Amino acid sequence: MEFKLSSPAFNNGTQIPSRYTCDGENINPHLVIHGVPAKTKSLALLVEDPDAPAGLWVHWVMWNMPPDTTEIREHTVPFGAKEGLNTRRKHGYDGPCPPSGSHRYFFRLFALDQKLELKADAGKEQLEEAMMTHILATTELMGTYSRTNEGPM
Repeated sequence: MEFKLSSPAFNNGTQIPSRYTCDGENINPHLVIHGVPAKTKSLALLVEDPDAPAGLWVHWVMWNMPPDTTEIREHTVPFGAKEGLNTRRKHGYDGPCPPSGSHRYFFRLFALDQKLELKADAGKEQLEEAMMTHILATTELMGTYSRTNEGPM
């Protein structure tokens, strides 16, 4: 089975419902993980917006998810997983909140051949450095969000 990340909340390339953004409850959407490679020891997740005016905006940094994780339920973190700092310098999920226009949000999932030893204040850069030579597979799910044409939910 192919390593894949999906969500019952939105399809790849479609609009993320406002519930998962700063215009709603600002909670993480339900994510489903398929086909984790056999030699995986841990999973890591990065959620990023490359369209932010100030440059890449990091919305979620998470590592050491157990390899048997099949889903990340809405508004939860898998048991044993660690959350690092996002661009707001806070732990946890920070939902889409573009100042204008439509932005793309990439949920990138990594299968790793080991658990990672990172400090609690680690961010995207530290996670990427620690993962560099340990990535077995990667997959991504991309959603968009635009505050200007968001209708009532």
